[in-house]
Amino acid sequence: MVESAAAAGQSSSARKSGVPVFVMMPLDTVKTCCGSGLNHRKTMARDLAALKSSGVEGIMVGVWWGVVEGEEPGLYNFEGYMKLVEMARDARLKVQAVMSFHQCGGNVGDTVNIPLPRWVVEEMDKDQDLAYTDQCGRRSYEYVSLGCDDMPVLDGRTPIRCYTDFMRAFRDHFAAFLGDATDRAHAGPPRRRAQLHLRGDARPGAATGRAVPSRGPGAARGRGRPRGRRPPGR
Repeated sequence: MVESAAAAGQSSSARKSGVPVFVMMPLDTVKTCCGSGLNHRKTMARDLAALKSSGVEGIMVGVWWGVVEGEEPGLYNFEGYMKLVEMARDARLKVQAVMSFHQCGGNVGDTVNIPLPRWVVEEMDKDQDLAYTDQCGRRSYEYVSLGCDDMPVLDGRTPIRCYTDFMRAFRDHFAAFLGDATDRAHAGPPRRRAQLHLRGDARPGAATGRAVPSRGPGAARGRGRPRGRRPPGR
């Protein structure tokens, strides 16, 4: 009996010292049309409670640039994300918020489409060198080229300044929920993002893959294409 109790204690200790699990929320958790509401809100509280009872540490959700700052530069709408964070708090779950500065969807089989902010797309329409270009001259509006990171091409601001202002606005809006917080920017395709952790330990994730801008304003004018790291032996 004593051995059984000891074994149970060791098993419980092992579970507590294991890797915390964060479940990714659907891409369209927050309504993409306005950012002010949640999709499937009636069932979400039940689902969050089920996650907590199963031993999950928390949830992860993408905070989309095209949703929050979609209409006007410097005008941020975090209302839908605030509702989600409050529901997660009520369920005693932690939240990892992924600042997502790229387009969502647009590929074969994708069911959710969240473009870059409207005013960013308008600037890219005016000067398509703000977009990545492949060797065939095709432009990609999935993200702003790294070649213009330090150029004031987005309504007088540099892209880096836009990302910084966005994350500062998030920090200020969710100040009451931020515990040990960290941010780590991943500059480059396939993702431009940073993570802010709400009421949890700082465990930044890592984006994989690298690419270079092909013909952005700050890049060389030679023809090029986004490319990743070459596999060993190639």
